[in-house]
Amino acid sequence: MNVGIGLPIGDPAVLLDWARRADAGPFNTLGLLDRLVFHNPEPLVALAVLAGATSRVRVQTEVLLAPLREPALLAKQAATLDRMTGGRLVLGLGVGSRDDDHRVTGVDIRTRGRRLDEQMAVMRRIWSGERYGDDVGPIGPAPARPGGPEVLFGGFKRAALARVARWGDGFLAAAEPSWAGGLFDTVRALWKEHGRDGEPRLVAQVNVALGPQDVIDDARANMHMYYTFTGMPERMVAGMLTTPAQIRDAVAAFADLGADEVMLYCYGLDPTQVDRLADVL
Repeated sequence: MNVGIGLPIGDPAVLLDWARRADAGPFNTLGLLDRLVFHNPEPLVALAVLAGATSRVRVQTEVLLAPLREPALLAKQAATLDRMTGGRLVLGLGVGSRDDDHRVTGVDIRTRGRRLDEQMAVMRRIWSGERYGDDVGPIGPAPARPGGPEVLFGGFKRAALARVARWGDGFLAAAEPSWAGGLFDTVRALWKEHGRDGEPRLVAQVNVALGPQDVIDDARANMHMYYTFTGMPERMVAGMLTTPAQIRDAVAAFADLGADEVMLYCYGLDPTQVDRLADVL
């Protein structure tokens, strides 16, 4: 099973060090989350820089809040990054739950799911090389992967899981193993109901911090700040894994559920965590 690194968001300047260490190690993917009304780096811009500083690892949005963006431009951005990285882009998409992110872009949060479906129809058409419309030509460049970059969807509700089967290549599960197993089963069942060939790619996510106490404290503080909007940041922080044994057990549990990859998501800024996590695997 593949293992990736979810990058911290507290300081964009440290991410090049993280990326180079991961590219030299056993990791397959670099993931970066998306928010607008927060101090995180914009993921497509940041991942483009990191892709240029690496040669092997995939770069993955986890998840990009697509309804906040115009679909034709997003399709062009994704195709460009996919083409220039030789197919290393994984486009993880979701709808988001922050009202402020939607307010500042003028997007009605109540329609975000329907908007994402409409966006996917537009982007798949663009990536296939078709004309945008009767009086508008195709939008290039062509992505490295025929039909567009690999698309994963995150979410928990049935509508989000069904979107994997309608438009995507796989599923991002930000849930612990006891919950993720049921989500995986539902995604697999919906995949078959929609007549899709093969199997959906299943990617799990677990929050980790590995190192001395100051590294763990930094991760907990950053994660608490990020999840304050949920009203239960303490509960989220409590689920962070901070020992090699906990991390190994989680990776093994997701492997037993049939996950194709586990993303070890970090909130602490210390890049030497990459080396420690590599030693755990």
